[in-house]
Amino acid sequence: MKLNCISKNSTVNLSLTGLMAALVLVATYFFKIQIATAGGGKTMLGFANVFCILSGLLLGPVYGGLAAGIGSCLFDLLGGWASSAPVTLVTKFAMAFLCGWIVWAGKGGNAQKIPRLIVGAVTGSLSYCVLYIATSWLEAAVAGNPTPVILAQLATKIPVTLVNAALADVIAIPLFLAIRRALKRSRVSFG
Repeated sequence: MKLNCISKNSTVNLSLTGLMAALVLVATYFFKIQIATAGGGKTMLGFANVFCILSGLLLGPVYGGLAAGIGSCLFDLLGGWASSAPVTLVTKFAMAFLCGWIVWAGKGGNAQKIPRLIVGAVTGSLSYCVLYIATSWLEAAVAGNPTPVILAQLATKIPVTLVNAALADVIAIPLFLAIRRALKRSRVSFG
């Protein structure tokens, strides 16, 4: 499995991972709309997943997953969601990891193929939707919320999560293609 797609230099890879983690954090912090759910819960509509998917597309499964997970986890720790930070680290890592793994699987990576980009981005986004909804249900159930309250919370969270996934895929793929073109013109190693 290919771990990264930008450089053979681990310092460069770690720097790019940190840069993408910072972009995930900034996008989560500044480009969001918080939405209240039943029972005092909350969810967000925003652009964080765009940069999580972009991390997987640009950096591959491991470095992209680390960027998405760490950036999102830092937001949780700094933004008042600290109790969900460990789960966020794992679920956002999984989203970017799956995206990067599908896109960069095989010899030399296959990020040249648009269908593979679409499948990778959609798979990553939908996997996060499933993980987020499942953990939301589990957290609400463990907290002792009655089933009608849990269902009311999920009735808000499911459509918001699906919109976030669609935004991520529609924005991240063209953005990746533009960045890839610019990197190639600058003679930066890519794939």
